[in-house]
Amino acid sequence: MEQAAAIDARATAANVTAVRERIARAGGEGRTRLVAVTKGFGIDAMLAAAAAGADAIGESYAQELAHKLAELGAVLPLPLHFIGRIQRNKVRTLAPHVALWHSVDRVEIGAEIARLAPGACVLVQVNISDEPQKGGCAPSEVEALVATLQRQGLDVQGLMAVGPSGAPQLARPGFEMLAARKRDLGLVELSIGMSDDLEVAVECGATMVRVGRSLFGARPFRSTPTP
Repeated sequence: MEQAAAIDARATAANVTAVRERIARAGGEGRTRLVAVTKGFGIDAMLAAAAAGADAIGESYAQELAHKLAELGAVLPLPLHFIGRIQRNKVRTLAPHVALWHSVDRVEIGAEIARLAPGACVLVQVNISDEPQKGGCAPSEVEALVATLQRQGLDVQGLMAVGPSGAPQLARPGFEMLAARKRDLGLVELSIGMSDDLEVAVECGATMVRVGRSLFGARPFRSTPTP
């Protein structure tokens, strides 16, 4: 991974405030929590986000996260959310540290998490845009997957999705569908919305938004989509 520029803690604090104001204007004050996505940055981004009042840290790459955890030692500044696609062979490394798994989209991944972290808190990721490069189960599979994960002993707290590529408003139909599905299943959490479409997500009922670029600037490498 290319080395990221040092994070300016004061600028991060201002950016966290600005994002919280965006959330509030969209109607999410007191409901929508801010997950600071620090993938591609060093532990200074984690520490700056914590100091600025973010609610959780979001990471997507197991190897990168393992290096950060080693550098941090036993001290995690905020609850750690794993938001990226999960490989079964990486679950063991992450299981002791992850407070919430956002991207469970297969029974096999759920079984591995349940084996290594019984009772773990998870979200089911749903592919709302039918874009093959994005993870997630099909909307038609959500109910069955939630039930199976619950039988495995996992605490399925809600649903997660990445909006479609393009203009933010293109995400609205998928976000609204997912919000309705969450309600129908009696779940609590809805993890939708990133830097560009967080207002739409909040208006659709997001309980968490995953934001990186609006807090820390451009990453030293490009990923698609960018939180």
